[in-house]
Amino acid sequence: MAKPQPFNDVGLLVLISLAGGPKHGHSMLLDIDGFARVRLGPGTLYGAISRLEEQGEIEPIEQDGRRRPYRLTERGRRHLGIRLGSLDRTVRAGLTRTAP
Repeated sequence: MAKPQPFNDVGLLVLISLAGGPKHGHSMLLDIDGFARVRLGPGTLYGAISRLEEQGEIEPIEQDGRRRPYRLTERGRRHLGIRLGSLDRTVRAGLTRTAP
């Protein structure tokens, strides 16, 4: 039996993590590992953070000591809802087609 592949849309994982509330990078790494069982490297995470910030989907908030937390913007929340709706339809179709 083939080993399941981890979900690899890092941007979507970051948006899902931040939908639970503002977090700094290390907290996002732990959260993503917890809900998706995906261990991201810091370079991968911060590359996604930079892209999402440039796209206006997340924004930094006041620093907590050395840590810089981020939160979803309204644009990011809308985009996340659209993406999750699309994934939901895709997953339901796949499950229906593979049911015995």
